[in-house]
Amino acid sequence: MNDNVLVIGGGQNSEHEVSLASAAAVGSALRSRGFEVTSVTIARDGTWIEEGIALGAGAAGSLAAAVALIGRADVVFPAVHGALGEDGALASLCALAHTPVVGSGAGAGAIGMDKWVTKLVAGAAGIRTAPGVLTRADDIDDLEFDEEVVVKPVSAGSSYGVTLVREAALLRPALRTAAEYDQRILVERVMRGREIDVAVLRDADGTVWAPPPLEIHAEGMFDTAAKYDGSARFTVPAVLDEADRRALTDAALTMFEALGCAGVARMDFFLTDDGPVLNEVNTMPGMTAASQVPRMFQAAGVAYPDLVARLVAGAVVPVRDVTPNLAGPEHDARLRAGNSHYVG
Repeated sequence: MNDNVLVIGGGQNSEHEVSLASAAAVGSALRSRGFEVTSVTIARDGTWIEEGIALGAGAAGSLAAAVALIGRADVVFPAVHGALGEDGALASLCALAHTPVVGSGAGAGAIGMDKWVTKLVAGAAGIRTAPGVLTRADDIDDLEFDEEVVVKPVSAGSSYGVTLVREAALLRPALRTAAEYDQRILVERVMRGREIDVAVLRDADGTVWAPPPLEIHAEGMFDTAAKYDGSARFTVPAVLDEADRRALTDAALTMFEALGCAGVARMDFFLTDDGPVLNEVNTMPGMTAASQVPRMFQAAGVAYPDLVARLVAGAVVPVRDVTPNLAGPEHDARLRAGNSHYVG
């Protein structure tokens, strides 16, 4: 095994530190499987750094230098969560360079990162989500509510900026907190149910499958603090009857395909008395050995180093050549005939 994998960590958002941990774990696991690994970090200011040395000057100059690294890599593993990473930005860069990349392409990444658009796709696919409204930071003074709600930025991860609001007087502060992360804000009705995660993987042969689901146990809301302070517990496999397990897995597989995901994605659900309710989608979920996704695959018999190796094996160039062949005498003849609607 001598594939050169470029592992990217860090990023220009609130999940920077989480991404560093994912990238370090991924790089170590790949080296243990015989891959040649080059590790780079995107600093919070946009500078790309390799072995402690900044590539180029400033964000633009650094990016230009980083493109050469992407071009030399056999595969890019963008372990960058959140905006300008998971949202398809890095997949787009790899697509332009025609370099295979681990994970979803630009479209799936952008939609999965946008909680409002994800709700629209889920609804079209027949999957329930929490009732909610979309607002903007400029309009928060016009909102009122008469029940408990969850306020969250539309495009942010790791529950940053998310607040459970139980009293009307706390709504405005919650909205202002969310606005620190995104100008678009989602206000959702609180869902009562068990918190269940389902991971989905597309293998190199095209097979799409899900390991056993995982249940999250946390005191109160599974917020940023609970995610990283060690207080939350996980049960994997989650204790589910066959009907609930099938309903959750089917919903996760449906969303994976509806969004056009690749690599691995994590679908987060509330399991209510009326069945699964989708909470959100993560197209580049946490990827340390202790993260939820590797725990689920471990329960399916796939060790962490094997999981990341399978992700590399399944990497593809995230672009399809849909341009018609416009070369040759037939095309020239059609142009001479004045066929302005010719598309190949």
